[in-house]
Amino acid sequence: MEVYRDIHGDSGVSAFEVGDDSIIVRFTKGGMYLYNYSKTGAYHVNNMIRLARTGNGLNGYINLNAKHTYARKIA
Repeated sequence: MEVYRDIHGDSGVSAFEVGDDSIIVRFTKGGMYLYNYSKTGAYHVNNMIRLARTGNGLNGYINLNAKHTYARKIA
């Protein structure tokens, strides 16, 4: 997994891993979730990948747009 840069130091995300059509997000308070094209939608997954790579806004985006659309909880 790649460490989430969190440029403002206030995110609930600690790490992420990008797949071909998915992103796995590890949260600071525990839990890793898989978001993929088939469940979350390509639009949201691609936005999440972009935000993850820039290190800003991923946690907020998930809370507003994808909180209940994860494909599965991994841990």
